[in-house]
Amino acid sequence: MRLHICAIGRIRKGPERALIDDYLTRFDRAGRGLSLGPCCEHQIDDRKATTPDEQAKLLRRAVPDGAELVALDERGQVMSSRAFAGHIAARRDGCISDLAFVIGGADGLAPDLRDQARLVLSLGAMVWPHMLARVMLAEQIYRAATILSGSPYHRD
Repeated sequence: MRLHICAIGRIRKGPERALIDDYLTRFDRAGRGLSLGPCCEHQIDDRKATTPDEQAKLLRRAVPDGAELVALDERGQVMSSRAFAGHIAARRDGCISDLAFVIGGADGLAPDLRDQARLVLSLGAMVWPHMLARVMLAEQIYRAATILSGSPYHRD
C-alpha cells in the first residue's frame, strides 16, 4: 500500500525538511517487507490558494484516484502509536492501494474535505505549526512500520 502526505505549504531546506526526508526514507526501507510504501509527499504551494475551500481543490488534485483519505484536524480522534499502526495495517489488509493523509493550511481543512475522510486524526490537544505537524506525521508513519515489523524502535 502506498502512502501519501498531501499538505498545503512547501518545506524547503532546513531542519524540518531534513527530518521529514529522514523519516520517509526510513519508512520506505522498513515498510518494504510489510507491503507498505513508498510514502510520497505532495506539497501544495499555499500562494496559489488562500482559503480552505481553494486549498481543498488543490489537495483533492494531489490525492491519487481511489485513495482513502485521512484528514489531520485538531477536532479529530487522538490515537496511540499502536492504534495508528493498527489502522494502517487494517487498511493494507483491506486491499486499499493508496492511503492519503491531508493537511490543510493555517486555517485548517475545508469542512467538506474533512467530511470525506474515513478517519479524522488529531496529533493532540495542542496546536502545532503545520511544518512540525508534517514532521510528526512522518515520524508516526515510520513508527507504525517499526511496530508492525516488531522492531525495538517503539517502546511501550
